[in-house]
Amino acid sequence: MSVEFEAVLKDLAGKLSQVESVMDIDALRREVAELEEEAARPDLWDDPAAAQKVTSQLSYKQADVRKVTDLRQRLDDLGVLHELAQAEGDAASKAEAESELAQLRTEIDTLEVRTLLSGEYDARNAVVTIRSEAGGVDAADWAEMLLRMYLRWAERHGYPTDVYDISYAEEAGIRSATFKVSAPYVYGTLSVEQGTHRLVRISPFDNQSRRQTSFAHVEVLPEVEEVDHVDVPEKDIRVDVYRSSGPGGQSVNTTDSAVRITHLPTGIVVSCQNEKSQLQNKAAAMKVLQAKLLQRKKEEERAEMDALRDGGSSWGNQMRSYVLHPYQLVKDLRTEHETGNPSAVLDGEIDGFLEAGIRWRKQQETAAA
Repeated sequence: MSVEFEAVLKDLAGKLSQVESVMDIDALRREVAELEEEAARPDLWDDPAAAQKVTSQLSYKQADVRKVTDLRQRLDDLGVLHELAQAEGDAASKAEAESELAQLRTEIDTLEVRTLLSGEYDARNAVVTIRSEAGGVDAADWAEMLLRMYLRWAERHGYPTDVYDISYAEEAGIRSATFKVSAPYVYGTLSVEQGTHRLVRISPFDNQSRRQTSFAHVEVLPEVEEVDHVDVPEKDIRVDVYRSSGPGGQSVNTTDSAVRITHLPTGIVVSCQNEKSQLQNKAAAMKVLQAKLLQRKKEEERAEMDALRDGGSSWGNQMRSYVLHPYQLVKDLRTEHETGNPSAVLDGEIDGFLEAGIRWRKQQETAAA
């Protein structure tokens, strides 16, 4: 085995050992066994919501165990393959080993990033809201492009999404949209996307084909769970109902099933028109409201801590530029991670930015501590 190949293989083996330690694979296997017992109970589906939670947790934890086990086996097999290729002077097998080494490095690095998600809410589902900001119709169009980017990212990973509400702009694009992504650690992963995203391009809405800069804001919140106890008294909210509508104001529902909730003490407004039932829409809107109130509480606590530290790091404002003209570049302003392929990024290939953001945030937290 060549010295360089052996060194990389040894480094990956050590990195995977650290991942196995942080994930506590033995404990994970015990959790899988317990969930398998629970899933086998004959009365499991008497409570469909609880059953869904059990089966989802089981599926994700089984996938984690399989992933780590598979990576360990592939590392062991790779060492043998490379030794044989060198002993026999087999160029094709050696090339195959080099390719597998590169693939393993990518997969282990990605799994290592997962272990950096240790925040209080990181393991939860994510509730994402996108709003158009400065830039007029271009900003509304940009907000819709970002919505598609995140939905495509979720689709690429097989993560279920649920669009709660979309407010369409008059000419093109959207004023805002709120959706949920369901997967383990998806809040921790997407939370690094929070902030203002800037687009520079030749405006398709300008008859003089001038360059336009537009902005959209991304807000990422953890889904609220029962253990959070976010109390929202009825007297503190106003509930309005209206008919759901799509682009151009066309009615997509003949009943007043859409719900808008205003939280009177804070002025926070949320809405949901995704479900057919008014009760279902109200329940979904309340979840979003509770998530926003929980986030507000966290921000107040963080502000207090920043004051004690005599100032903190604010990285959630303008955080990424997407330039389509006069050159092609997407660059994160915090991590310096960049790519010259905006089309791929806007089609959901954002894992490189997510991983760089997670590593950067961990460094910031370590430095602050």
